[in-house]
Amino acid sequence: MGDQMQFIVEKLNQEPFRKNYNLISFDSLESVQLLQLLNDVLGEIDPKHAVDIREELPEQTAKRMLSLLGILKYKPPGNVSDLSAFRQGLVTGSKPVIHPLLHWLLQRTHELKKRAYLARFLVKLEVPAEFLQDDTVADINKQYEELMEAFKNLHKEYEHLKISGLSTAEIRRDISAMEEEKDQLVKRVERLKKRVETVQNHQRMLEIARQLRLEKEREESLAQQKQEQKSQLFHAEQRLQRAQLQLKEMQDAVADSKPESLMKKLEEEINFNSYLVTEKMPRELESKKASVYLLQKVVAEPAMTQSDLTALQSEINEVNAQMNQLTEKRMMKYEPTDSKFSMYRQQASIISRKKEAKAEELQAAKEEMSRLERQVQQRSSQAHELEGSEILTEDELKQYVNKLRSKNTLYKKKRLEIAEITAEYGILQRTEELLKQRHEAIQQQLQVIEEKKGISGYSYTQEELERVSAVKSEMDEMKGQTLDNMSEMVKKLNAVVAEKKASLAPVIKELRQLRQKCQELTQECDEKKIQYDSCAAGLESNRSALEQEVKGLLEACAQEESNYRYIHCMRRTLEVQLQRAKEEMKAYVSPDPQERRKAIREQYTRMILEQENLGKKLREKQKVVRESHGPNMKQRKMWQDFEQLMECKRECFQKQQNQAAIGQVIQEGVLQFLYSIWFWWINKESNRPVCEASPPLFQ
Repeated sequence: MGDQMQFIVEKLNQEPFRKNYNLISFDSLESVQLLQLLNDVLGEIDPKHAVDIREELPEQTAKRMLSLLGILKYKPPGNVSDLSAFRQGLVTGSKPVIHPLLHWLLQRTHELKKRAYLARFLVKLEVPAEFLQDDTVADINKQYEELMEAFKNLHKEYEHLKISGLSTAEIRRDISAMEEEKDQLVKRVERLKKRVETVQNHQRMLEIARQLRLEKEREESLAQQKQEQKSQLFHAEQRLQRAQLQLKEMQDAVADSKPESLMKKLEEEINFNSYLVTEKMPRELESKKASVYLLQKVVAEPAMTQSDLTALQSEINEVNAQMNQLTEKRMMKYEPTDSKFSMYRQQASIISRKKEAKAEELQAAKEEMSRLERQVQQRSSQAHELEGSEILTEDELKQYVNKLRSKNTLYKKKRLEIAEITAEYGILQRTEELLKQRHEAIQQQLQVIEEKKGISGYSYTQEELERVSAVKSEMDEMKGQTLDNMSEMVKKLNAVVAEKKASLAPVIKELRQLRQKCQELTQECDEKKIQYDSCAAGLESNRSALEQEVKGLLEACAQEESNYRYIHCMRRTLEVQLQRAKEEMKAYVSPDPQERRKAIREQYTRMILEQENLGKKLREKQKVVRESHGPNMKQRKMWQDFEQLMECKRECFQKQQNQAAIGQVIQEGVLQFLYSIWFWWINKESNRPVCEASPPLFQ
């Protein structure tokens, strides 16, 4: 309990609460202060709950807090498991209720913020079934569910992007770095352009370089296409090998089996497949659908913690135990041991389980066999790539094994011979060393004796003469062998040439006959070709004439068809016009005034009267305009003169603006002039209305 309070005080003293509590001050808080503190923590998790509890009733506060705690999936500890006691403690601000709740909330604030945020959009509103009978309500509810699903998908993408590590700052840095690289490249290109402009024929060289780059890119693309085509060819060869292997296996199976065995095998496969389709697959499909439904239901709910999962697991275990007890009770009640059906049911269930087990084993064996076949094909393709050899069949493999055995026996014999030869070689090598030592000792003795006799070097000279004579004899022998070989080779060549002439003589005779026959056939072929060309030319001319005739007939047919369609359209138009004329006549002679008003003649008559009245009004307006045109033009001319006069006065005033008295006199004169003009205009136009007689300035 002390650790719990210590944790709560530490969390409340940090951001964003900053309460500055210690253990004594926190423990001395009253119930209302504890409730307000709990409400502040809940307001941090969900901003909607950031209110003052003194402004609402205790029942409303408890209801609001309980609803949020239900969304957050809070479960009271064991000592306050009773929901009514927990609610009462929450209303009264009991410390045994508030302290564990604060500890639970502050322990997982970030997770609970996320859950509260998602609950605002994912807690589904339950609409009563009778309201869903209305189409509008049902459509709105469907849109609501679709928007909820869309929100789920968007939130998942957002979480995935947060986890993926992509940040806008890094992207911006990358973009700025790429822009800098782009600027550097642009500057470098400009420098290179300036450097290249001084070279003669730089445009032609640039064009050649561009063509070279295009050709290199084309070469790369062609190489890639070549590689792809090689891989496609390799895959096609693999497929061909697999097909040939399957064909060979099927041929072997057909050759080694009888029709009765094939029919029996097919019946077994059909029975097995029918069992899979009718019994096994539907059960698996139903179980998969049920599991998918449960998973979707779990995904739709807010995230659960490990404690929630533990509680659910304990509930599942309790429910399973209750189900087992109920099943045992039912079996004891409705299925006595002396019943005959129980034995049959047990046997049937055992047989069905065995059948399912065997079917699963068979399916697993088939999958294993297909996997092994794929491995064999893969290994064969790898062997084909490495060595270029084909995979061996069973008989070829046996022959290969027998050959390996014989070669192994031969290898062992040869290895024994090599060991014997090696031992003998060691003995001979030792003998040679001993003989060399003896020879050196004898040579030394011989040199000593020659020095004593006064003929030193005699033995060396004699050895050199013997060696030279031996070399000469060998050379003579080699020359003789070479001459003998050359003579034998000439004889062999002459014999081979004679043999080839003898063997080619009948072939040459046959070839002459075939050449003569070929000439005859060539001559006959030329004649037939001439006949064929003449016949083909005649047929081609006939075909072109028939094509022209068919083309002309098709054009005539199309023309006639277009004429028919035009006449048909004209006929339909005339029928419609005739129908409208009949309806117009019927409406015109009808005694009903409403029907007569619908007639087109009446409508056009009304339109003509309206247009005549409009024309009369326009003519009257035109007459008025013509009468007032002369005075209006005169008035316009007077105002233009007045405007020029005022402009002249303004210029004079600007020239003499320093003379105030003169300017005042001018202003008075201008005003007097305006008043005189105005009274003159009124007197002259007194016979006209005011709106027409007044100048445009005063209208």
